[in-house]
Amino acid sequence: MLAPPPTFAGYGLGLRKEHYRDFLDTEVPVDFVEVISENFMIDGGQPLHILRQVRERHPVALHGVSMSLGSADGLNPDYLRRLRALVNHIEPLFVSDHLSWSRIGRFNSHDLLPLPYTEEALDLVCHHIDIAQHALGRSMLFENPSSYVAFVESAMPEHVFLAEMTRRTGCGLLLDVNNVYVSSRNHGLDARDFLRGIPADRVRQIHLAGHTETNELLIDTHDQPVCEDVWALYAEAIALLGPVATMIERDDAIPPLADLLDELAMARGIGQRQRDMPEAA
Repeated sequence: MLAPPPTFAGYGLGLRKEHYRDFLDTEVPVDFVEVISENFMIDGGQPLHILRQVRERHPVALHGVSMSLGSADGLNPDYLRRLRALVNHIEPLFVSDHLSWSRIGRFNSHDLLPLPYTEEALDLVCHHIDIAQHALGRSMLFENPSSYVAFVESAMPEHVFLAEMTRRTGCGLLLDVNNVYVSSRNHGLDARDFLRGIPADRVRQIHLAGHTETNELLIDTHDQPVCEDVWALYAEAIALLGPVATMIERDDAIPPLADLLDELAMARGIGQRQRDMPEAA
């Protein structure tokens, strides 16, 4: 049996190349950083020596976007070997990916596609998590997706699927609060039911991000500041979960580092207010 993912209650940022010099030349007030795993796993990708230098100052979380956990034709063994080599090299705080699929045969959508919440999909996902965790020699975290369509075949709510997934495999959860908000708005669901339904003891990390609102849907673009409704949902999540590693995730329209640190300060403030509240409140 693998050890459960570690607990950590710091505040961090997604490390993007626009801010490499800030992290190398100055003391950035963060408790950890997160990088996209694949950026450091491919020939010609982002320079590993930069990540090593940042790792000397801050714990690093590896966040994958192409494990394709729900692919019917299985996980890619070469991908797992490359990820294991990066894990061994960096000794990350967390290793995570998404409850989604993106690949079938030689086709790769380069997007995080949704799964139906069925017993068959649950069996497949748990089998693949077991393979991945065995290949890496450690427990992983998996992130709840944002979604824009629902499957009529789904036999259970998303939070029930996630809870059973963690029970069967021993994996942890990466709770993306923005994804909860986006999906609940798109499908007319209660985001608070989701927060109350996931196993609090399995959540090890939280993502906070922004989205884009269209006439019909909210789109998880990660190119906007965190909105007020997501901040409010984060406060409710922290009230239920207690202290948990939290980070600001921005993937496009990257602003100056100071802007992201301002958002991170808001997260710290919310966490501190929750800690200061009387237990009877």
